Amino acid sequence: MVAGLISFLSPLGSYLFISCSSIDCSVNSLVRTRYQFTSSTGDSLKLMDTLNVVTKRKDGTDTLIFNQGDGISKFHLPISYSHPEDELVFHFDNGSLHMTDTVWIKKDDYPHFESVDCNASFFHTLTSIRHTHNVLDSAVIVNPSVTNDDQTVHVLLYPKVSD
Repeated sequence: MVAGLISFLSPLGSYLFISCSSIDCSVNSLVRTRYQFTSSTGDSLKLMDTLNVVTKRKDGTDTLIFNQGDGISKFHLPISYSHPEDELVFHFDNGSLHMTDTVWIKKDDYPHFESVDCNASFFHTLTSIRHTHNVLDSAVIVNPSVTNDDQTVHVLLYPKVSD
C-alpha cells in the first residue's frame, strides 16, 4: 500500500489530506507451463540426458527457450499467447546419442487483469497434446489451467523404457 500526506495552509486554517493507493499487482507475473518426467508407476524421474527445447516465434524463426537442463525432473517453459498451438522441439543429448521429439500443445488464451494499475497477462487452457515417439512414450495434460501459479505441474512426460 502506498500512502501520501499532503498538507495545505489557507487563511481559514490548515488542512491535512491523506491518500491511499493499493496496487495488488501479482509479484509473480510469469505465466509458464510446468513439465515433469514421470515413470509408468507415477514416480518423478530424473533426466540423465541434457535437454534443450526450441520453439518457433511468430515470425517463423527458431528460438531456444530451455537450455542445458541436466539431471532435472521438472522444468518450466514459456507459453505463447499469439499461437493457438505451440510447437516445442525437445533435444535430448547424452554425449554419444542425440534424439529429438516434437510436442504440439493446443490451447485457448485469455487475458487476465488484476487491476487497471497492473499489466495484463495471458492465462491459458491446454486443450490437447500430441508428440513424436523417439524418446517420449506419452505426454499427458494433468492440469489444463496455466496461470501464474509456479508450482502446478501441467504436463507429465513419460519416456520410453529401455530394455
